[in-house]
Amino acid sequence: MVDGRSNTPGDHTPADHTRGAETDGRSNTPGDHTPADHTRGAETGSHRPGRRSLDSMCGRLALYSDAPRLARLLEAGLDPELVDGLPPRWNVGPTSAILGVSERPDGRRTIGAYRWGLVPSQARDPAAVRNTFNARAETVATKPMFRSAFKRGRVLIPVDAFYEWKAGSPKQPYAFTRADKEPVVFAGLREWWRGHDGTELRTATIITTQAGPDMPIHSRQPVVLEEENWARWLDPGATGGPELLGLLGPTREGTLVHHPVDRAVGNVRNEGPELVEEVVLPG
Repeated sequence: MVDGRSNTPGDHTPADHTRGAETDGRSNTPGDHTPADHTRGAETGSHRPGRRSLDSMCGRLALYSDAPRLARLLEAGLDPELVDGLPPRWNVGPTSAILGVSERPDGRRTIGAYRWGLVPSQARDPAAVRNTFNARAETVATKPMFRSAFKRGRVLIPVDAFYEWKAGSPKQPYAFTRADKEPVVFAGLREWWRGHDGTELRTATIITTQAGPDMPIHSRQPVVLEEENWARWLDPGATGGPELLGLLGPTREGTLVHHPVDRAVGNVRNEGPELVEEVVLPG
């Protein structure tokens, strides 16, 4: 398994890690059609859907680069269970499979599949842990839901694009990508949950922070790490503190670009490369 853990009878393939992803996501956020649905209660770790917060964000991604390419970029080996990679997706919602890169004490990195939405290792029932697809940078080191993963479970989460909605009637989605056309690499956290029946889950969350100049349509943005900070974030010898928290700021101006996309991306059932393409807004 990833992170150097040996295979056990309970090990699952990436498909098993994320089994029921779309179904689970829809049951937690009925219909999952609108921005209000896919951000409801985010960053709370609540046991039931809560009211939507204006601070909630980063609940939809595009991940279509193949895993071997991302592994080379991030100087990581492929998890044996990821040999076939993940299918390309242009509309990835919470509880679906995403990729994460972790680092072992010997310095070796591994890229593997994780279910998007952190389930702490001490959770009794993962089904009761919802809306943990984001973690706030301001509280990630102290909040019980995330503080253990912040100390010992930091990962890099590569994506090709992410979506955010601009308030209005109707709300308008925008796709955000890197200006240099490279994959976006988020600061993330991961956990490994094991049930008494041998069930195992690898899960992850994306850290968000206050919005910078590259995020003009929202009050928050995901933490994007530049290459010079990847090693510092992954360093197994670092267990928190100001050095790591100092990495969790907004992007430098000009790092990200954005364009309007079709509102079809608001329904997680929709898929295809056309979802990330720019559209012309009326008026």
